[in-house]
Amino acid sequence: MSEVPDVSGSERRTSIVHGNLRSTLFVLALPILAEQFLNSFVGFVDTFLSGHVTPDAHSELNRHATAAIGVAAYVGWLASLLFAFVGVGTTALVSRHWGAGEYEQANRIANRSMLLALLLGLVVFCLLYTSAPVLASFLEMEGVRFRVAVRYLQIDAIGHIFGSLSIIGAAALRGTGDTRSPMLVLGLVSLLNMIVSLLLVFGLGPLPRLGIDGIVAGTVTARFCGGVLMSIVLLRGISGLKLLRSELTLRGNEVRRILRMGVPAGIDGIVIWAGQFLFLKIINKIGDVPFAAHVVGIQVEAITYLPAVAWGYAAATMTGQALGHRDADRAKRVGREAVLQCSLLALVISVAFFGGATSIYTFMHNDLAVREIGIPGLRLLALFQIPLAISIVYVHALRGAGDTQYPMMINVLGVLGVRLPVAYLLGVTFEGGLYGAWIGMCADVAVRAVLVTVRHRSGRWVTTKV
Repeated sequence: MSEVPDVSGSERRTSIVHGNLRSTLFVLALPILAEQFLNSFVGFVDTFLSGHVTPDAHSELNRHATAAIGVAAYVGWLASLLFAFVGVGTTALVSRHWGAGEYEQANRIANRSMLLALLLGLVVFCLLYTSAPVLASFLEMEGVRFRVAVRYLQIDAIGHIFGSLSIIGAAALRGTGDTRSPMLVLGLVSLLNMIVSLLLVFGLGPLPRLGIDGIVAGTVTARFCGGVLMSIVLLRGISGLKLLRSELTLRGNEVRRILRMGVPAGIDGIVIWAGQFLFLKIINKIGDVPFAAHVVGIQVEAITYLPAVAWGYAAATMTGQALGHRDADRAKRVGREAVLQCSLLALVISVAFFGGATSIYTFMHNDLAVREIGIPGLRLLALFQIPLAISIVYVHALRGAGDTQYPMMINVLGVLGVRLPVAYLLGVTFEGGLYGAWIGMCADVAVRAVLVTVRHRSGRWVTTKV
């Protein structure tokens, strides 16, 4: 494996397994935070554009566009969860081998993962393209709303073929402690997405005005470029991992190891997504105005996912490498420190949501009815941003250790046992509307935060075999 550079990788490993825990975690998380910020801003911009397709404050087309964006966001989330079949195992195994100084084995895992990513991307494309009408019908969309949503979803599905390569490639690189390269690639992808969508929605310059189609065209273009760029990074071996023709195979024990850890996470993702989609159906049952308000609120709340996912990924890398280095105590401290740092940021976000709810909805949507429903709901969500951050960070830390089954059980319990029944009871049965449904969502977040904290604090996950 002389083709794989390991000098920089050795230096990165030394810093991660021996360096000051607090500062190392912070430095690892910052590039991911920048990447997540740009990625989330894409959803923010897409939602903004959908609310301004026409200047009419009472236009139904804006609501249809926002509904299509909302469904696409959930479907895109499903795609990312399906990629967890490979991504979770990739990060856990690469980080464990990297922490042990076993660079050749880590590179072999990365190569197997990229081939699996390509195959999975094709499967996800076929699945989402063919199921688009079913998903829209399930949400009881009709007429123009149905046609807009289906067209958007089918075009969007194309991009997941290439998105899989960038997501799995990033997972492998983060396992080595390289968070800078994924930031650069995925950050450029996000910028490209926003620029192309903006130009095509309004037809700026010589480009045609595509309206809603312009939003999804920007997304597909960006995902294609992201897959190409991530493949180039790995082909050049910049971070110590290098794609080699001889290693791009599904032979050997590595694929079984990747899937053994990834399957619980993937099943977790599918079940959770199904529950979330049922939750979306509950919102749609309440009405089209609450549905649009929900989409805006969820896109705004995605801001909390920025630090949560950033510190979660950093915690996963450091936890895996610490266990590979046989330092269980450091692995335990990583998760606790990540939660502390992330909770401070979540507190700032909570204050911004609560105090700025009116300004946020006024900026995000022209429809006055959407604003009226969404503003009090966003203030409710503001109270649960710290539990949301805690649940996300600890789940990533556990997965970094290879413990994927327990988080799966916690998530299934939270969504199916708490969110859905409470949301339906308060939102539909007792006619509490969007606010009542969001109480169910917040209760789910609180329960999961408590349970995953108990699991991490127990420390039993340090003996997980990978």
